[in-house]
Amino acid sequence: MALSKGDDYPIHQTPEPVAYAGTDRNFYDRYFFNGYSTEPGNTSFFAAAFGVYPHLNIADAAFVVVRNGVETALHASRCLNMERMDLAVGPVRIEVVEPLRKLRMIVDAPDHGLSADIVFTGRSAPIEEPRFIRRIGPRTLMDYTRLTQNGRYQGWIELDGVREPVDGFVGTRDRSWGVRPVGLRDPQALAPAAPPQFFWLWSPCNFESASLFFHSNDDAAGLPWNRRAVWAPDNAPLQEIEHAAAQLNWKSGTRHATSATVTLGEGSQRLEATFTPIYNFFMLGLGYGHPKWAHGLNHGELAVEREDIVLDDVDVRQQQHLHVQALCDVSCRDAQGRVHHGRGVLEQLALGPHAPSGFKSTLDFAP
Repeated sequence: MALSKGDDYPIHQTPEPVAYAGTDRNFYDRYFFNGYSTEPGNTSFFAAAFGVYPHLNIADAAFVVVRNGVETALHASRCLNMERMDLAVGPVRIEVVEPLRKLRMIVDAPDHGLSADIVFTGRSAPIEEPRFIRRIGPRTLMDYTRLTQNGRYQGWIELDGVREPVDGFVGTRDRSWGVRPVGLRDPQALAPAAPPQFFWLWSPCNFESASLFFHSNDDAAGLPWNRRAVWAPDNAPLQEIEHAAAQLNWKSGTRHATSATVTLGEGSQRLEATFTPIYNFFMLGLGYGHPKWAHGLNHGELAVEREDIVLDDVDVRQQQHLHVQALCDVSCRDAQGRVHHGRGVLEQLALGPHAPSGFKSTLDFAP
């Protein structure tokens, strides 16, 4: 039987039951969260991800805490059993308290030394990023939509018996759904073979009374195929910014930035945001590019595992470690000379050529 809890809600997108998400085996539906303190000297960070893969009949989740230079990740995976309304994977659970405004994350894994109860409340309505459609020759690599929302947190995280409140933390959550590579790779490569190329920046920032959103997908020449910039004052309309560009300084021997400047708008509307990384959070902890816990892989009826990553010990030249979110101090200067100070992330994934960065092959590094 394909009927599920979702079929009792008016959310159908096709004539079929909700359990059937079209015909593409790579269809996915995902939640993402990150959170961090804005207090000077407090560099605690957490992140969470929850993914549903209807055609693979799998759901997986991860929750990550970064403290004292260690990234502790809790990975979980289970059989979906065709029930997309069950937002729990083992010890990790998501609750939609108020759609588009308030969500709750619960982690109950004392045997793995990790528990949490966190509520996210949006600062303003989420933004809808432009639809992401990317093809390699005739093959669709991506076709998805994402909403992004900055917000504030309340609650606590307990790691190895040490509980830390997150009241006053800020951060970003997103929801994306559509098609992107999940599960095992397609065994039949594209003909003719195409070298990999993907350049991604995503930089949501939180200031005292406003949010900044900028992202860019660039091709090998550095031309954006998906880009958007938004200045979002609290309790005021969003301000779309038509012209935006990013300049990154790369750390020698890596593909990770030591600093970045994002220039938004022109003339009296100009904003210039400067990103100063504090440290890199490796997205591997949430399953992105993980050799074992990549999204959508089959681990059976239920599997849960803890992983501890010492940040200073990571070999950043390995491909699975390219994808990071750098926790950053951010300053944003407007055309009138006023400066907003805040924090945000600078997510980076630079694989393959990117002319403005000087990258010419699949995995060369900054000089």
